[in-house]
Amino acid sequence: MSLFYTGKGDKGSSVVGKKKIKKTNPFVEALGELDELNSMTGILKADNIRPELRKVLHQIQENLFIVQASLAYAMLREKRQPPAFSVHKTSEAEKIIDAIEKKLKPTKGFVISGSTRVSAWLDMLRARSRKVEMSVLKINNLKLKIQGSILPYLNRLSSLFFALARDDAFRAKKKELHPTYK
Repeated sequence: MSLFYTGKGDKGSSVVGKKKIKKTNPFVEALGELDELNSMTGILKADNIRPELRKVLHQIQENLFIVQASLAYAMLREKRQPPAFSVHKTSEAEKIIDAIEKKLKPTKGFVISGSTRVSAWLDMLRARSRKVEMSVLKINNLKLKIQGSILPYLNRLSSLFFALARDDAFRAKKKELHPTYK
């Protein structure tokens, strides 16, 4: 038997926790979105970046794994409790955002991505995190049990990536560009 494929998903369903689930299930979609965001975060983390940023990105990845586990537990209607997702995770994100905000001038409107390679990646992660949030909100709208502390964190995550992107451009002494709409 192969280590990398089973063939069990060839007809549009996956086996998760001994249950057959359609790949079009909103949970499977959200889990895929989370996996993609986590992988993309890892690409940036593997780059030549500041150690403090690498530490923040690693913690985001850890948090995303807890979110994935929580969604999987809800999808499978597990009686066991998923790993706890503490409200402190949102507070930690807010502290980082607040510290960056103290250094930077408020932005007037949209910022054109790409001041630096790292800030461009962070902007892409910001955009992807919004898509993740929407996928999880769709599940939440189905009235299934998702830990209440997850939604505020996912909402704050796009703000955190935006703040980190602006901070990277600031540290590189790059001027932020705004759309001219011309």
